Amino acid sequence: MTSNCNAFRARILHFTDIPNPSDGTGFEYFEDGVLVVEQGRIRSLDSAANMAAQGFDLSQCQHFPDHLLMPGFIDSHIHSPQTDVIVSYGEQLLDWLNKFTFPNELKFSCFQHSEQKASEFLDILLENGTTSAMVFTTVFAQSTDALFKTAQQRNMRMMAGKVMMDRNAPEGLCDTPEQSERECRALIEKWHKVGRMRYALTPRFAPTSSPEQLAVAGRLYRDYPGLYLQTHLSENIKEVAWIKELFPQAKDYLDVYDQYGLLGTRSVFAHGIHLSDREVSRLAETGSGIAFCPTSNLFIGSGLMDMARLEDAGIPISVATDVGGGTSFSLLRTLAEAYKVLQLQEQNLNPLKGLYMATLGNARSLMLDGYIGNFETNKEADFVLLNLTPNRLQKARQAVASSLEDTLFALMMLGDEMNVDRTYIMGKLAFQRHGHNQGEMQWMR
Repeated sequence: MTSNCNAFRARILHFTDIPNPSDGTGFEYFEDGVLVVEQGRIRSLDSAANMAAQGFDLSQCQHFPDHLLMPGFIDSHIHSPQTDVIVSYGEQLLDWLNKFTFPNELKFSCFQHSEQKASEFLDILLENGTTSAMVFTTVFAQSTDALFKTAQQRNMRMMAGKVMMDRNAPEGLCDTPEQSERECRALIEKWHKVGRMRYALTPRFAPTSSPEQLAVAGRLYRDYPGLYLQTHLSENIKEVAWIKELFPQAKDYLDVYDQYGLLGTRSVFAHGIHLSDREVSRLAETGSGIAFCPTSNLFIGSGLMDMARLEDAGIPISVATDVGGGTSFSLLRTLAEAYKVLQLQEQNLNPLKGLYMATLGNARSLMLDGYIGNFETNKEADFVLLNLTPNRLQKARQAVASSLEDTLFALMMLGDEMNVDRTYIMGKLAFQRHGHNQGEMQWMR
């Protein structure tokens, strides 16, 4: 192996389609596999036995026989400035925003603070095995610039955007439609499709944008091909009632966005808990996606998302942490809570389906599956090395695992950031955990 070509030998799992546990299709699992990465991209994947039979020297591999190697996790909805207000006590959505979130976001008027917090945020993503994310920053354009700059330095694939918010928020956090348009255009032209960066238009949610500002968002969405759009939809019952007061002419919450041309295959609406049948049909018709945020929905008391209803309608569903309403950066912890949310509705989340959602499924929902999400040849080599037994409890549980599904279910339900031993970006080591103490972790920058 050369400096531009490396081989990794481990237990390897990735997905080629929506997995079907009953017939074993939609995924590939190698009990002893080899992944070869060249110049940051996937060159080949096969069993160690097949590679050796083809003349490959297995001694060249970095060997992790007890670890599981998977594509990097993808988070479809997260707020970078909310790291410091995660698990803030005792409020539901609208009060939570006013009491905790908005005061903290005011601090991002300082560029130095924005840079420091962007670095901390990306460190925590990597520590949790998350290699790509769709991110809300703040209303301050410099906070978006800082996040893109820091992500570019680490070569991470990132989608982000400046929050557009011109009403129903503290004065210091409000922009204007004209300012939004000017600053968004500058950020788009600086960062969109530059390397691995993609821009996402980010009206916070309809109550904090005037009709004039939503019209600006629609105009920008039309003007720049390949843009994303991210916002919130039907998270909280009081929020839905507020929409009726603010937009009395709209058919419903979704119609507010629809009137301004904000639906489409690159639009991701977080939550989607309290949706009418008409809204479900319109989301499906336009190919618009919903980000399922279980830890946030439980913590803020918003409700339970009916995933089966949305999937049956053909709506793309991704899974997301929604920090800081969400209570963990770990997509493993998030999947564990998703399982419980669905159990309460007599639905089920197979571990193969859950891990698919966190990798290829999220890549597909974000229109990124041509680049990331699995180990197809020539895709970008973002991956994570998972320790299946980081503590006594998981070691005991894995010792009695009776099948691959059982192994993965134990990982999904008991796992968290401590299972992430290493995280790789474009084939290069970006994070490694030497032990369980903070001082023993290392980020490569």
